[in-house]
Amino acid sequence: MTYEEIFKTIKDKFSGADVSGITEHLAFQFNITGEGSGAFYAEVKDGQLFVEPYEYYDRDALFTCSAETLLKIVNRKLDPVFAFTIGKLKVDGSIEKALKIKEFIQ
Repeated sequence: MTYEEIFKTIKDKFSGADVSGITEHLAFQFNITGEGSGAFYAEVKDGQLFVEPYEYYDRDALFTCSAETLLKIVNRKLDPVFAFTIGKLKVDGSIEKALKIKEFIQ
């Protein structure tokens, strides 16, 4: 898959997330490694979720993984905590806020 295809797939998946209950500001950057590599961010601000194909430097957490791992996570075929535990997902930043990624996954 190309970066554009991966980004569109992830954005479409995240767009169905109900973030209205998240009252704090959250910003995550995703760095995709290997095939389809690139970066994008997801931000919850004022009860809305924004997903854009840019780097986000004022982020709460940075996720780094392959496109295959990220797609498995968003399709609920791989738990993000388990992916982190086995080394398929790297997380830098606030682990507490990073765990809220589960709220984006429908």
